[in-house]
Amino acid sequence: MALRFHNTLTRRKDDFTPIDPERVRVYVCGPTVYDRAHIGNARPVIVFDVLFRLLRHVYGPDHVAYARNITDIDDKIILRAAERGVSIRELTEGTARGFTEDVDALGCLRPTVEPRATDHIPEMIAVTERLIAGGHAYAPTDGGGEGHVLFAVGSMPDYGRLSNRTLDEMLAGARVEVAPYKRADGDFVLWKPSTPAEPGWDSPWGRGRPGWHLECSAMSWKHLGETFDIHGGGLDLIFPHHENELAQSCCAFHRPVMAQVWMHNGFLQVEGQKMSKSLGNFVTIRELLDTDGFGGRSWPGEVLRLAMLRTHYRQPIDWTAKALDEAERTLDRWYAAAEGVDAGEPARDFLDELSDDLNTPGAIAALHGLMGHAESRAAGVASARLLGLLGDAPSDWAARRGASTGVDPAVVEALIADRLAARREKRWADSDRIRDELAALGVVLKDNKDGTTSWDVGRKGTA
Repeated sequence: MALRFHNTLTRRKDDFTPIDPERVRVYVCGPTVYDRAHIGNARPVIVFDVLFRLLRHVYGPDHVAYARNITDIDDKIILRAAERGVSIRELTEGTARGFTEDVDALGCLRPTVEPRATDHIPEMIAVTERLIAGGHAYAPTDGGGEGHVLFAVGSMPDYGRLSNRTLDEMLAGARVEVAPYKRADGDFVLWKPSTPAEPGWDSPWGRGRPGWHLECSAMSWKHLGETFDIHGGGLDLIFPHHENELAQSCCAFHRPVMAQVWMHNGFLQVEGQKMSKSLGNFVTIRELLDTDGFGGRSWPGEVLRLAMLRTHYRQPIDWTAKALDEAERTLDRWYAAAEGVDAGEPARDFLDELSDDLNTPGAIAALHGLMGHAESRAAGVASARLLGLLGDAPSDWAARRGASTGVDPAVVEALIADRLAARREKRWADSDRIRDELAALGVVLKDNKDGTTSWDVGRKGTA
């Protein structure tokens, strides 16, 4: 099947042809582990998990290498560890473990490799030495720049081609450190000195630590090679992070490209506003999974995943309780339809949508049709699982659903059975009592024309 992805580098949708179909290689910028991941951080994780699943389906699970790094050395990490009075290792280990737990709950596959920055210092030093030797970097000896190494952006004629902006345009909107030891304002740090109180490693330029951009160039080189197939991340990373990664890697390895395809997901806002702690709408993945701080309840990870995928990855997304509610209703219907159905093969129309630049809204629309007809439900279940959905038995989904709402489905079903028996026997007082008992639990009943009763939690219905 043909795959087409929008390429930020070419600014068009291109046919995808891997460098080596036997080893399709993907790199995605992962978390900086200084705090719990927020729901905006979840978007690239889910988006590129779908890409990983699609590539595995097309080329085979053993022929796709997916690297998602962990940044475990950064100024934010140093500051947060000091604030909490813990070691950097203690902070990063605990936060990385929490990140893994959170994205597992979202139904994401583990990457092929999760390289950590602190395990790749020799590679970072090697890349820096290559850049100095090639005239693309320099180590100042005066002006307070001792111990620094800087990339000289003027040494790369097409610097700025990823973001499609001139250097002046990029600098106008960037936070650029003005320093007397820089040859040009846009030159950026590859290596910087560490104080005795800060973490550091020995290098040809003295004890210090790497710049953020350098880390990803070194880790992708180590695990995927000098050039690879797809580089992914959030739209906010195009400049300066990805622009600088591309510059470092192309100049260090004398390659025209770092990655053939660059894919970037759009921004996320919450209930129509930019997410921020000052607005009180900053929400972590863990809070959505475990607390009632959003929409008055917690949510199963599968609901969060489906809600995220209902919007095309390149478009901005508005994260709302209503969207979660609608995603949960959809999963309720799909799990009910999947009862007793064995998965077949993903449907062609579903795959056609997904292979067209990860068109998950189109793929979900195809899923609605597949799950709505008995003869296509086997294909529907297989298609949903390719998206990372419907992985549980319906009973397991009901249990998780009940746990998120604080209602035990088994208790509800037993009470509904008692109420139906009371109605059949015309014990109306008992029927009303049971209905009130369920209402006290937040359960809304709907008596159907076929004599059955369906139920939900916290939504309007007909008793």
